[in-house]
Amino acid sequence: MTGIEDAALSECRRHGAGYAAVRVHQTRSRYVHLRDLDLETATEHREIGVGVRVLVDGAWGFAATSRLDRAAVTDAARRACALAARCAHLPGPDVVLADEPTASGTHISEYEIDPFSVPMDQMVSLLRDGCRILAPGVDHTSATVETVLETTYLVDLAGSRIWQQRVRTHPVYTAIRITDGGFDDMSTTAPPSGRGWEYASSAWNWDEELAQMPGLLDEKLGAPSITAGRYDLVIDPTNLWLTIHESVGHATEKDRALGYEANYAGTSFATPDLLGTLRYGSELMNVRADRTTAHGLSTVGWDDEAVAAQQWDLVRDGVLVGYQLDRQMAGEGQRSNGCAYADSAEHVPIQRMPNVSLQPAADGPATEDLIAGVEDGIYIVGDKSWSIDMQRFNFQFTGQRFHRIRHGRLTGQVKDVAYQANTLAFWGALTALGGPQTYMLGGALNCGKGQPGQVAAVSHGCPSAVFGGVNVLNTREEARP
Repeated sequence: MTGIEDAALSECRRHGAGYAAVRVHQTRSRYVHLRDLDLETATEHREIGVGVRVLVDGAWGFAATSRLDRAAVTDAARRACALAARCAHLPGPDVVLADEPTASGTHISEYEIDPFSVPMDQMVSLLRDGCRILAPGVDHTSATVETVLETTYLVDLAGSRIWQQRVRTHPVYTAIRITDGGFDDMSTTAPPSGRGWEYASSAWNWDEELAQMPGLLDEKLGAPSITAGRYDLVIDPTNLWLTIHESVGHATEKDRALGYEANYAGTSFATPDLLGTLRYGSELMNVRADRTTAHGLSTVGWDDEAVAAQQWDLVRDGVLVGYQLDRQMAGEGQRSNGCAYADSAEHVPIQRMPNVSLQPAADGPATEDLIAGVEDGIYIVGDKSWSIDMQRFNFQFTGQRFHRIRHGRLTGQVKDVAYQANTLAFWGALTALGGPQTYMLGGALNCGKGQPGQVAAVSHGCPSAVFGGVNVLNTREEARP
């Protein structure tokens, strides 16, 4: 690391870089997939490289190499500086970075068992055992587990020197039923987590959920189709996390709100002129961004610009009060809140989402009590398909299970349900929040952004919540020509 650091930074100084950061990035990943107890896929992948990012005359430059020798790293630094020098002649304002003190240290995410210390056949055996619980009650089963170990070393001209290591794991089991009328499936609701192999083996109540799934799937297949209309919704954290991701997480990215992502990922209705005044939702809505929470997929010690991990409010008492920022989006007079990330050495760091979470009511009720307060509604569990426009405003979401609520009691499943709203109307309809006992950290491993495209993992915590009078579609009727 010392040789790489010296080679790159010396070359950047020689070319007059005002800012330069060198990032050594290694990613190891495993993916295992079983179908009907048979192993179909087992892969292990490792990539490592060096990325050099510079500012010369107010313009960005970036270059990377998969080689770690001094000559290759020096050449990457030279190419990054040359690109920046050429870009400095293009029209547009100079890049200005928010001030940041130097940082030094080590961060290792919280996990017990390094998944890459576990033999591949042991992973296969555990997945097969889970499928055996499902198999007697369904027609087909599948199971996957994805694990990632990400290690980075970051140094810059200012003197920052940071070493970090993060682990994430996501097992999924799926049951499939085939009938004369078609087929349906149901998957486990356990989210991906910033944990090690202990998550796949013991940190979730896998056996209980797997044992219940065949019966729940049969009930769903025989359930009546929903009558379209307006219903009160009790949304479980296993579903609500995705709505938060799409309608709040992406909408409060400052680069998106300024139009930087318009060509690819879209813009945002939550534009900077509305900061501090936009009524995003009801007064119950408090959404916090956080890069420090235990086991969060976006949790770090420092971001890829050496900014320390922080917590801050995005929505407070229903009002938009903050954005996600890297040092460029923060600019002069404001501090970055540490949202720069690149998914590999060959990609430039861009502004990426922290863990974005809806806060529970401090003394809020259990999910059962929320249901008891609903006269005519639907309890939604698990995520499935979704659709949202490029401004993160109009959307619809489905789920895995929909339990009809009548007079405060669950009266069986219904099917063909999608809830539809715009972001402000939906969050404005938030009428009740569960307490901390209902709070769960959901999330995804595959949030996409940028050109060339990058993938980031991010968590979203939330309690169970009640939304009044939300429009519900019958998806089967909507699909008819």
